[in-house]
Amino acid sequence: MSSSLISLPAFMLVLFGSIRPATAHVKWFAPYIVGAPPKPISYTIADAWFWFGICLVSAFFAAARALEASAYGPVALDNLDRLTRPLWDRLDDYIRAIVAAFFVAIFSVGGIYLTPDLKTPAEWVSWMQLVIAGAIFWKRTMPIAAVGIVALWLLALRDYDLFHLFDYLALGLGVALYLLLASSERESWRVHRFEALRWGLAIALMWSSLEKFAYPEWFYPLVEEKPFLTFGLPRDGFIPMAGVAEFTMGFGLIWTPLIRRLSALALLVIFTSAVWPFGRIEIIGHGLIMAIVLAVAADHSRSSHLFANFKARLSNIPIGLGAALTLFVTGYWSLHLAFYGFEGYVGPATQERATHSHNPDQPHGPQAPGGIGAPPTRGQEVIQ
Repeated sequence: MSSSLISLPAFMLVLFGSIRPATAHVKWFAPYIVGAPPKPISYTIADAWFWFGICLVSAFFAAARALEASAYGPVALDNLDRLTRPLWDRLDDYIRAIVAAFFVAIFSVGGIYLTPDLKTPAEWVSWMQLVIAGAIFWKRTMPIAAVGIVALWLLALRDYDLFHLFDYLALGLGVALYLLLASSERESWRVHRFEALRWGLAIALMWSSLEKFAYPEWFYPLVEEKPFLTFGLPRDGFIPMAGVAEFTMGFGLIWTPLIRRLSALALLVIFTSAVWPFGRIEIIGHGLIMAIVLAVAADHSRSSHLFANFKARLSNIPIGLGAALTLFVTGYWSLHLAFYGFEGYVGPATQERATHSHNPDQPHGPQAPGGIGAPPTRGQEVIQ
């Protein structure tokens, strides 16, 4: 039995590592309409591929938790600790360096707020990113960097709808909160810094995964342009499976130590495999996420501060996963309805706008008015 418990998580790691479009943020590479009415959630609930993915992940989580609760659990965690000890010993330095490198990278790209699809023609925004990068290296200035990250998100509200920016809220807040807690002199606060980072990433992944259920057609150009990504699966089966992988691995990041570390390793494989087919925009946009995922895999903490007793019971895994799905699905569809109404908002039918210009890295969509770096007119995020 112990060999099956070890082999099943390894098998699931390889399986979900092959689901690459789960990591390619569709708004960076293909046309999309933020205000378009999403498909009814009943469409996903009736999809056999969705439930097949849920069953696979449930088996993965159950096997990992059974292993963790057995006599082999500490051995598995000790082995992970041994492999990641060099990173764990310098984890704060690593995270700060990676966050700084990310802001230097987007400063170098220019014309964006926080990610490739959030364009801005304001040159001073890039210099603000460079200031944030420099402020990360000193404890006294780390709070300035944290405020700067939140400020960039708020500045993007000038050009983009709030619903669009929800994609980037949790991760931005997670990084900002990490910087605040890491710079604190109170150890009772500092001890939660990695947890804040992990929760921010988990929520961001679970939220963004819902696009694959609400707007599967957004991913059609990617699948048609790079059919090898599906590994022979039908397009309309592969996309919901990719959504399940992204949501559940995000969920795994907030569960018990072994599950969250195995989930992090699976995500690391997924994100790394997406770099080759999607290029430098992918690594710049997701470089920070990949770095945080690696930090989660290297986290030696054996505690689960929130709902620890609930998470410890294997039978509560499907309950927790079901509750998370219900919460996020309800929030996503309800907020979209509140922002755009039943019929949605797609802007004037005769206009076409893109958050990026037509070039080899972003082959879809028309030329953005004003050239590279031109944001859409607020409220008219038509085909971006």
